[in-house]
Amino acid sequence: MTQRGWSRRDFLRRTAAAGAVALGGGTVLGACQATGGGGGGAGGGSVLERARSAGSIKIGIAGEEPYGFTDTSGRVTGQAPSVARVVLQGIGIGDVQAEQVDFGSLIPALNANRYDMVCAGMNITPERCGQAAFSIPDYSALTAFLVPAGNPQHVKTFEDIASKGLPLAVLSAAVEQGYAESAGVPAGNISAFDDQNALLQAVTSGRAYAGALTDISLKWLAGKNPNAGVEVTEGFTPIENGQPVVSAGGFVFRQADNDLREAFNAELQKAHQDGRWLTAASPFGFSEVNLPAADLTTEKLCAA
Repeated sequence: MTQRGWSRRDFLRRTAAAGAVALGGGTVLGACQATGGGGGGAGGGSVLERARSAGSIKIGIAGEEPYGFTDTSGRVTGQAPSVARVVLQGIGIGDVQAEQVDFGSLIPALNANRYDMVCAGMNITPERCGQAAFSIPDYSALTAFLVPAGNPQHVKTFEDIASKGLPLAVLSAAVEQGYAESAGVPAGNISAFDDQNALLQAVTSGRAYAGALTDISLKWLAGKNPNAGVEVTEGFTPIENGQPVVSAGGFVFRQADNDLREAFNAELQKAHQDGRWLTAASPFGFSEVNLPAADLTTEKLCAA
């Protein structure tokens, strides 16, 4: 990977050590301040009890639009933080504080007690389920490619990328690299980038023919860059180890914090059903088609 200048996400990541960003106001917590641990650590009581008592909780985000990011005014926004606010308010926690870290650091920092849940649209996978506990599925999404306008190579799937020997861009620590490798894309043809802007630049510069992410992410990215000369392919379901892979994201908790996760799950299910989820998620490109199917469970995704 060639050296490049700082992106906006690089700047935010490097300044995160100076303090967390408040979501919707409130006191800003220090970025290295521990939350007190899971399941009744320092301060007594469970995380849920302490958060309800304080009326506040700290979350982790990764700066991926539109899932969870910091806008130009410094406010944390995105689908996951917005849905989390609705759900947390429903269980008696009105204030949300956020810290932005690298995507690959989200679960380690959660387990190190830097915050009490991850709100980043993180895909539920068996590997991640071994490291932390996921909520019920928050949403489902298809995979797509960001390609040059007109899609001259006519790619629709990872198998097309592999058969044509095309260079592919993915985000670091994201699931798309695994999908590509399973489809036969050589590791040498895959480049991982730290943020979406770098992925876009890889495609527009020709370093990669395509960039792989969820169709939601790529439509958002293309919409922000209407003159970039790119388009988003039709969404599809990847095949991994011979089986279709349902991409579904959720909120992440420490494995010890069952009471917080269970209370959150119950309220998230209600928000899916009563329209609050759609109201919170729709400004970020989500619609009713992204509501998880009734038979899609975290247990199934963790065992896949």
